[in-house]
Amino acid sequence: MNDRIAAIDLGTNTARLLIADRNGGNFAPVCLEREIVRMGGGFCRERGLSEEAIQRGLSCLERFSDLIRRHKASHIRAVATSAVRDAVNGGDFLQAAQRRAGIPLRVIDGIQEGRLTLAGVLAGLDRRHEHILLFDVGGGSTEYTLVRNGEACFISSLPLGVVRLTEGKGTPEAMERKIRKELGALMQEMKGSSCSVDRDTVLIGTAGTATTLAAINLRMEQYDYRLVNNYIIAQDEIQAIYRRLLPLAPDQRLGIPGLERGREDLIIAGSLITLHTMEMFGIGSMKVSDYGLLEGLVVTDELPADPVNSVD
Repeated sequence: MNDRIAAIDLGTNTARLLIADRNGGNFAPVCLEREIVRMGGGFCRERGLSEEAIQRGLSCLERFSDLIRRHKASHIRAVATSAVRDAVNGGDFLQAAQRRAGIPLRVIDGIQEGRLTLAGVLAGLDRRHEHILLFDVGGGSTEYTLVRNGEACFISSLPLGVVRLTEGKGTPEAMERKIRKELGALMQEMKGSSCSVDRDTVLIGTAGTATTLAAINLRMEQYDYRLVNNYIIAQDEIQAIYRRLLPLAPDQRLGIPGLERGREDLIIAGSLITLHTMEMFGIGSMKVSDYGLLEGLVVTDELPADPVNSVD
């Protein structure tokens, strides 16, 4: 029986597609694609997703749909996160995605996002860690998950995202004020949970900010997930990258190896979230995961899988 599944993670900044053959709890990648669609670009509370963002997202999903058919996947799990779930016109976008691309997108909340991301990250770790603080910096939100022996004991989704901060706050100083406020509230929320961050806790960062910081530190001309996944980067190395990037204009930053086009303005906000997270919890290094929500959609059955004959 064909157990080839297609997973789509339509984020606030990046859309990703993974087509993989499943075998029990393992999987073999068949096709991996990514595109910076910036669904949160031009977002406003009154109108929601901008028309330009909608068209970028639909064009990307049409391309993904063609790849799914070409690779003969039997099932699909496709999710949308912060930008679509916060948008007043998010429902209209979901209908358009089904109509134009045949993609049955589901909107997931921050807690589901945290659980699925954890499942994906655990599938890609090079070793088991008893205590983990996992954070997933997205375009519209950041999810924090405390993990004990492979199980989540605390998950929180904060309105801290690199697109949200970059377009909404304008200056690094304004971004930092917002980050400190949200992380302070997170610390208070964590105090009421059954687990806490201790000196044995391993900080793991996933998604575009973490992988970009690793790629820059590795001076990558061509991105290689095999080198990035499980890479460990120190706080002072991230601080040095931030100080190097900050005075440069966004287009000048593109001359730095490892920085992907489309992230040249967003990396400042992402670096600040990362640095303040490390400072707040007193953790001096970050383990980087190239695995995350996308892989979690493949390895778990938390969400139902739709037959690919709906993709037409």
